[in-house]
Order: sequence, then C-alpha cells, then structure tokens
Amino acid sequence: MYPLDFHELEGGIGYAFRDPLLLRTALTHSSFANEHMGGRAGCNERLEFLGDSVLSLTVCNYLYRTYPELPEGRLTVLRKNLVCQRALADYATQIHLGDFLLLGKGEAKDGREKPKLLEDAFEALLGAIYLDSGNLDTVADFLLPFIKSEIAKIERDTQPLEDYKTLLQQYVQQTPGEELRYELISEEGPDNAKIFAVRVLINSNCFGEGQGTSKKEAEQNAAREALKLYLPK
Repeated sequence: MYPLDFHELEGGIGYAFRDPLLLRTALTHSSFANEHMGGRAGCNERLEFLGDSVLSLTVCNYLYRTYPELPEGRLTVLRKNLVCQRALADYATQIHLGDFLLLGKGEAKDGREKPKLLEDAFEALLGAIYLDSGNLDTVADFLLPFIKSEIAKIERDTQPLEDYKTLLQQYVQQTPGEELRYELISEEGPDNAKIFAVRVLINSNCFGEGQGTSKKEAEQNAAREALKLYLPK
C-alpha cells in the first residue's frame, strides 16, 4: 500500500535523515498538501528549488574536475543531458522514489510514474539531503553514481555508426522546444560525382558540418560531428 515506509527509502539510498521532517517534506506533493494541510505550505516545492541548484553545482563540479580537457561548450551540453527531465526521472525510478510520495487523490492514480513529478521529487530529495547533512560531499556520494552511470550510457549510445541522425534527434528531444534541422551549404561537381556539404542547426546554432556523395550521407556526417558535443571525451 502506498506510500511505502520512509525508512525503506533511507535504506535504499544509504542515507538516514537526522531530521525526518525534511524527508517527509521532500516527498510531499502540492496536491497532498492542498488536501491535507490546508495549502501548499509544507510541500516539496521549496526543497525542489534548492535541490535544482545543489544538483547543478554538484554535477558541474564533477565534470569540471573529471574532464579538464573539455571546453565550456561541450561541458554545457553534457551537463544538460545529465540533468534533463528524462535523466532525473530515471534516477528517481531507480530508487523507486514514486512509491514513497505523498500524493493527493487525483495524482495518486498515475502520478507515481509521471516524469515531471519524479524529476521534482528527486531534486527536492537532493535539497533535503543537503540541508540535513550540511555539506555537498554527502549529496555527491548519493548523486554521482547516477551521473557516472548516465555518462557511460551516453558513451554506449553514441557508438553505433548506422544512424547518427536518429541518435542526435533523441538527444535534442530531451529538451522540449528545441528545433533540429539540416541545411545544404553547397553542391559541387558533375552530376555523376557530386559532393554535398550540409550543416546541422539546433535553434539556428551550427553544431556540425559534413560532406558526402549524397545529401543523406552529408547529413549523417554532420550529425556525427554534432554528437561529439554530447560525448564526455
């Protein structure tokens, strides 16, 4: 029966709260607070706000120290993929965070699997761990195994050679509202030996260029160059 006992979550994440109220607040959705607490006070929104910054700082610090050779642009793209909604919801799912959430009647029907709700709760949990422990090292001990696993997944997913365009599209789609398109730069040579040059644009910014004996081949090569921004090395 939901929600599960909070002590079970503490055992799963390897951290016992000194202040149990912080954990309860991190797991309290606004729908529950509205129904049982007379308003949004006591829900996890403020902890989510704090946790978002704790998450960003912890990940940035790790990437900065681990990949000294990467320029700012590639670090930014990598961080973006490590802290996007899909990734955070996946981290939350790994610890079954949805099973412990305090939800209102409407959200309880299917809210335990909603990516946005899981993302917010995971950030709130990070904020709670930071406040309870008083240091970022404890947050890092909990968070970095997820980050390292996600980096390894990114490296594996970008190895296949057959369809760079699909892989690039999958990464771009992780951020709603971003537009991916390919633009023909040039077309040179005789009809039986043409060379096409294409660039790939994300929100009007060029992320890579490629050439090929067909437009499709040029687009694949441009996508391959763009994907290098998503690799940690």
